[in-house]
Amino acid sequence: MARLTKKQKEAQAKIDKNKLYTLEEASALVKEITNVKFDASIDLAVRLGVDPRKANQMVRGVVTLPHGTGKDVKVLALVTPDKEAEAKEAGADFVGLDEYLDKIKNGWTDVDVIITMPSVMGKLGPLGRILGPRGLMPNPKTGTVTMDVAKAVSDVKAGKIDFKVDKTGIVHAAIGKASFSADKIAGNARELIDTLIKMKPSAAKGVYMKSIYLSSTMSPSVQLDPKAVQ
Repeated sequence: MARLTKKQKEAQAKIDKNKLYTLEEASALVKEITNVKFDASIDLAVRLGVDPRKANQMVRGVVTLPHGTGKDVKVLALVTPDKEAEAKEAGADFVGLDEYLDKIKNGWTDVDVIITMPSVMGKLGPLGRILGPRGLMPNPKTGTVTMDVAKAVSDVKAGKIDFKVDKTGIVHAAIGKASFSADKIAGNARELIDTLIKMKPSAAKGVYMKSIYLSSTMSPSVQLDPKAVQ
């Protein structure tokens, strides 16, 4: 087991392992124990009482964080010529079609989100092996395959993120930056938690929110009291 650094030991010492924190307490504490030289990401991990192997217990969706992600999200809009102007006006970083499809075929994936139209999805199918593993394949369920390209681009730029429960029943999401105020971190976290609560599958039995942890890049995690956020 790797030895803890002095800063890691100091951070660990500030966390009461026997306490379940409120969202407000955890948000302030995570800021306090973050001691890296860059603007660390703030991450939320929620363990749900679902079986992701069953289709009727899959939890997947999108949420718009009220205070944004703190990240400059690079958006590629793969659209037909008649949609290019609105995509550019909405703030898309890259706009076009065939030239970008060729770039992707050659390995280019220097974007965070790809937004496209239903009529273009057929051209994207062969690129699934490149886009899929990187989480870049557009999907109607996350609002990235749509005719309202301008709204989709604006939403992503404003802080819209998508989430999906993993095979162990956990939803992981980056909800902000360490430079955010504790109130903004708590506000973004609550928005995601509230969204997950609303999406509880009817087939899920027993305790739905089993555990919630808040952390930053390279910081220890702080455990929240699930009952306090429901």
